[in-house]
Amino acid sequence: MKKHQSHHHAQQRFTHRDWQEEWQAFWLAVGFLTRIPMLVRIDYSQTLMNRSSVYFPLVGLLLGALYAGLFVLLDAFWATGICVAQILVFHLWITGAFHEDGLADSVDALGGGYTVARRLEIMKDSRIGTYGTVALIMALGLKGLLLAEAKTVWLALLLSPVVSRLTPLWLMRYLPYVTDPNTSKSKPVAEGFSTQRLCVATALTVVVAALAGAVIPALLSVVVVALLWGGYLWRHLRGYTGDTLGASVVLCELVFLLLWG
Repeated sequence: MKKHQSHHHAQQRFTHRDWQEEWQAFWLAVGFLTRIPMLVRIDYSQTLMNRSSVYFPLVGLLLGALYAGLFVLLDAFWATGICVAQILVFHLWITGAFHEDGLADSVDALGGGYTVARRLEIMKDSRIGTYGTVALIMALGLKGLLLAEAKTVWLALLLSPVVSRLTPLWLMRYLPYVTDPNTSKSKPVAEGFSTQRLCVATALTVVVAALAGAVIPALLSVVVVALLWGGYLWRHLRGYTGDTLGASVVLCELVFLLLWG
């Protein structure tokens, strides 16, 4: 009887510890993808960083809720286009332009390099070139127009960050990593990402999209970008880098808004 009780208590302790680790992993994902302060103490480890990836779409949902709520407030004072522009400014601030930086670096590297080594070298350069500048202007401009023209703007603002943050998880799972781990932000996240956690993240995204009646455009946008962008990366880099993951988020947002809007 005592043996059974001790086993039961040990199981309870393990479950509680496991939940604590997941809670920390969620906040680690928040801290990794945004400027939002982490409200819990993090016992940082390589394993915890790996586990945080599953929460990328959930962090997207948190961001989407902020964007949608802000739009509802601003919409009482300004025209839709002006509201969307203000939300884009807020988005760039709250995320530190994290994914947009990846898009610019990726386009500069893939457009200006003729070998894998040269492309990776350009990608690590903190300066932005013509290709990256044009890509940023076009991406932000198109995103603003698509959001302003969406059937339900607040819902588009809510959904697009969730759907788009699933794409890098698929790329991480099925493409090799090709950058110096000492200089990249993505290596700790990418290493050891399991199929089980990918399925959990995908299920969360599908549920959120289903509640809004947007499952088909959500899945299509993730699949299209993962296959086309992933295939392009394989041909030109033989894998992915942190910057190309960020670019995949921006690209998936645009494809989703084009399909759903």
